[in-house]
Formats: sequence, C-alpha cells, structure tokens
Amino acid sequence: MLTMLALNPGQVVGFDELIDELWGEAPLKNTRNALQANVRRMRKSLAELGFPDGEEGLIRTVDNGYMLDVPQEALDAYRFLRLAEQGATLVAREPHESVRLLRESLAMWRGPALLDVSDGPRCRAVALRLDEQRKTAREDLIQAQLQAGEAGVVVAELKQLLAQYPERERFSEQLMIALYRCGRQSEAVDIFHRTRKWLDDELGLKPSKRLHTLYQAILMQDPSLL
Repeated sequence: MLTMLALNPGQVVGFDELIDELWGEAPLKNTRNALQANVRRMRKSLAELGFPDGEEGLIRTVDNGYMLDVPQEALDAYRFLRLAEQGATLVAREPHESVRLLRESLAMWRGPALLDVSDGPRCRAVALRLDEQRKTAREDLIQAQLQAGEAGVVVAELKQLLAQYPERERFSEQLMIALYRCGRQSEAVDIFHRTRKWLDDELGLKPSKRLHTLYQAILMQDPSLL
C-alpha cells in the first residue's frame, strides 16, 4: 500500500484503486477496515522513524482516499528519472557531464524495481517501466562514454550487457563501434553476425536497417566511425 502511495506522491489514491491493487478480484469482507488498519500500521512505523504521527503525518486521509504528503524529489524513482533524462539530453554535446549524471542515476539502483512489492497490476506495470528505463539509461551512459572517447573502457561491460540482453540491438551497435575504434574490426563484424543469428533463431527477425548500415560502414572502414 505504501508503494502505491509513493508512486503518486502528493496525489490522492482512491480507496477503490488501493483495494483493487491489494486484493484484486478476491477482496476481504471489510476492505475499508483493512485499509485503515494498514494505514495505522504505516503511520506507527513512520512515527518510530521520527516522522509526525496521525493526520498531521506523511500519510493523510483526503476525500475518498489516502495521500503520501511528500515531494517527488524525496523518492528515488523520481530522482532517477530526472537525472537519467538530464543525462540523456547531454550525450552529444556534453558527454562528460552526461556520464556523471547517468552514473549518479544508475547508482541509486540496488536490485529490480519494486522488489517484493510488485504483485498488484499497477505496481507490476510501473516496475516493468522502471526496469526498461534503467536499461535505456545504461545504453545512454555507454553512448556518452563513446562520445567521450572511452571506447576501450566500455568493451568488457558491453559484452556482459549484450550477453544479458541479446535482444537490445543498441548494445550490439555500441559494441561494434567500440571494437572498431579499438582496431578490432573482425570482432566488430562477428558481433553483427552473432546478433543476426540470435534475432533469427529466437525471434524470427532480421537486424534493423540501422545495425545493417553500421555493419556495412565497418566493412568499408568508414572514417566517420572514428
């Protein structure tokens, strides 16, 4: 329940929405009482941590629901998204600052999003979205490092990422570029063929036009790749 409130800081989350998230199609006989009991326990736990108790505390009863009365910036998820977005916008023109921001955003993670509290449909959806945005932030970080001239630094990490997420062509693209810039053209070409085979075997797909164009540029030793 606290997760649902934290995902909507400063906003009222209705009783019905909370009931649906917590109990779905098998609600308790008296769900309102169960919600109130949960709120009392959460308020008590927060009070033990030094926060104000009762209606003057962080969890407030408002209209037909509850609200966590904190700013978005107080929550790691929102700080991560803000820093990741800022870092992504600076990849091309200020890569070193982009690297700093993206590393700071990724350092907030300690495991999968909403670990142990993502059973409800809304929490599951948010967890999936946050995990996807984490992967995108890692892609953006690698891109910023390539822009900053750190091709040799990212090769080992990219190999691990591609092994973990073979479906993400951007990691393949970045690894091909990094290898090529390190003078390892044949390995870059091999990454393309391995990616093409995986996509065909596992998904029945062909590489994107973007990846194929990069492959051709590597074969032609296009100077723009350096």
